[in-house]
Amino acid sequence: MISVIIAFYKRQDYLDLIFQSFELQSSKDFEIVIAEDNNAAETISFLEDARKTYSFPIRHVCQEDKGFRKTKILNAAVLASKGDKLVFIDGDCIVHRHFIKMYHKAINSHVFCYGRRALLSEEFTKKLLAKKSIQSLNYFSALLGGSKWMGAALYMPWKKNQHKQHRLILGCNWGVTRNNVLAVNGFDEDYERAGVGEDFDIDWRLKANGLKVHSMKNKAVIYHLHHPANYNEADTLFVENLMKEKKKAGHWFCLNGLVKK
Repeated sequence: MISVIIAFYKRQDYLDLIFQSFELQSSKDFEIVIAEDNNAAETISFLEDARKTYSFPIRHVCQEDKGFRKTKILNAAVLASKGDKLVFIDGDCIVHRHFIKMYHKAINSHVFCYGRRALLSEEFTKKLLAKKSIQSLNYFSALLGGSKWMGAALYMPWKKNQHKQHRLILGCNWGVTRNNVLAVNGFDEDYERAGVGEDFDIDWRLKANGLKVHSMKNKAVIYHLHHPANYNEADTLFVENLMKEKKKAGHWFCLNGLVKK
C-alpha cells in the first residue's frame, strides 16, 4: 500500500479539490495522511466530513502552529502511516488519475522517485475554487487557462525517462519506500525555516545512503494550484548554508529526525 503524505496548512478549499482527485484514482491501494503544521479545529471538522464523502482512508497528524516546522510534522506523518511505500505531495497539488498507479510501479528498494508539476494560473485556480470541483480540469483546459510548465502535465506512461542523478526532488511530488526513509532517520527537524530543507536535504542523504533517483516526469502528473510565494531570500539562504554544513559533516543519518541522537 502507498501512504500519501500531504503537507497541509490552512487551505481546506485546496484540500477538497485534492481529495476529489484521489477519489478518481485508477488504483485504490492507498491511504491519505494529512500532515498539518497547525492544529486548527476547522480541520478536524473538515476531515470528519471528508471521511463520510470519500472512499479512501484518511489519517491526520497535527502540531501547534509555532512557525515553519514542516520537517517535524512530516516525521510524525511517517510514523502514523501504514504503507510500505510513501509518496509526498503538498496541500496545493491536484493529482492525475493514474498518479498512484504509476508510483506503485516505480517505487522499489533501490530508488527514490521524483516528479515535476504544472503550475495552474491564478485565474484558472480561482475558477476551480469557485466551482468547488475539478471536473473541468484537464491538460487542454489548463493550457487554455494560461497555466505554465505544461510539458510536465502531459501523461505519457510509455515514455522512457532519463534518470539524471544530479536532479533534485521537489517536496510536492516524490516517492520512496518506508524502509529507506527510516534508514536515513526521516526528515531533519533542524530546518525551521522555509526553503530546501524538507526536500533537498533528504535528497542528498538518500543518495549518500546508496539510492538512485528515478524520474517520474510525465508519469506521476500533478497540477499545482496558484498561491502567492511563501519563501523569502533570507530564509532560503539560511537553509542553504545549514545544509552545506550538514553535508560537510556527512550526517546522512540525521541527528534530529525520527530518532533523536
